[in-house]
Amino acid sequence: MGNKVLEDFLTPRLNELREQGLYNVIDTLEGPNGPKVKINGKSLINMSSNNYLGLANHERLKQKAMEAIQQYGVGAGAVRTINGTINIHNELEKRIADLKHTEAAIAFQSGFNCNMGAISAVMTKKDAIISDELNHASIIDGCRLSGAKILRAKHQDMDDLRRVAKEATESGNYEKVMYITDGVFSMDGDVAKLPEIVEIAEEFGLITYVDDAHGSGVMGKGAGTVKHFGLSDKIDFQIGTLSKAIGVVGGYVAGTQQLIDWLKVRARPFLFSTSMTPGDAAACIEAIGMMMESTDLVEKLWENGKYLKEGLKNLGFNIGHSETPITPCIIGEENLTQQFSRRLMEEGVYAKSITFPTVPKGTGRVRNMPTAAHTKEMLDEALLIYGKIGKELEII
Repeated sequence: MGNKVLEDFLTPRLNELREQGLYNVIDTLEGPNGPKVKINGKSLINMSSNNYLGLANHERLKQKAMEAIQQYGVGAGAVRTINGTINIHNELEKRIADLKHTEAAIAFQSGFNCNMGAISAVMTKKDAIISDELNHASIIDGCRLSGAKILRAKHQDMDDLRRVAKEATESGNYEKVMYITDGVFSMDGDVAKLPEIVEIAEEFGLITYVDDAHGSGVMGKGAGTVKHFGLSDKIDFQIGTLSKAIGVVGGYVAGTQQLIDWLKVRARPFLFSTSMTPGDAAACIEAIGMMMESTDLVEKLWENGKYLKEGLKNLGFNIGHSETPITPCIIGEENLTQQFSRRLMEEGVYAKSITFPTVPKGTGRVRNMPTAAHTKEMLDEALLIYGKIGKELEII
């Protein structure tokens, strides 16, 4: 028997989530996360990973990780600031800075840790942060942790951003003001309006912070959304993960040498978590090297994204306004969304339902993430299944 107070809290809330179609069942893969996955003994076309370039199971990355484990061991043995910095970590940070066209970079254990550490290292309760209303949960939590006043700006609404920036800077209440946005918004696939954002930031003296978790390795021929717009010298913080297009695990902040020097003495997840494993660091270095030597994988990703988008649109699905390979099928009602996802899985497509609180209520969707590793045959098969289930449930 568990604690009665805790049970009284948990039982009704779990039941409520299940009734509303908001309870998420976690599926277990029986093998690697590739263009196809195996769940409960069944092979499914995988449309739900963030493995954009198909690198998570790439032979070159596996080989480099194994070599690094042989050379350095399986763990770094300490936090970075004591003696957990191995030369392979420094090499990774230099490689990231080269990719992002910045003076320096710092690697964290996860993308979430980047936002928890970087925001609170620079912003305090004397400051304000303007945040796009659809920013990722890790940005929201990082803002809260900083203690700064959080000012929400309407999603991608530049007039609203200008209004909030003007009010915040002219109020005299804050020492400094930062604007934070995702580079690519992961639920809709739209891209931040960085040229206009930079213009407003320069007008009002805002610090700029772009979380490019879904743009790195995808936009700007792989270098990211900031590079796509040619603004590498205009954005103060470039954040990204090493777990999506890069295919491994971890995160980074890229910026000026001075900023990175400060984060290395003030970002708490960097200071108080054991550093990234040598194998992971080596695999990340190899992935970035592959992206810098050829754009073939990035081009294949975009080609597959375009093909899937056209196919779903022609079937009659609402795919929103995505400007990237991310392709949502917006269903709406939560239970119908979960039913749609379940039927797809029964027919051979793994496309996870995404509902509130990840997206607003009434905008439930399955989000398709085509990768460079998908073949045209796989996409054709998926589209056939989408058409069949869409008609069956009267979605199209």
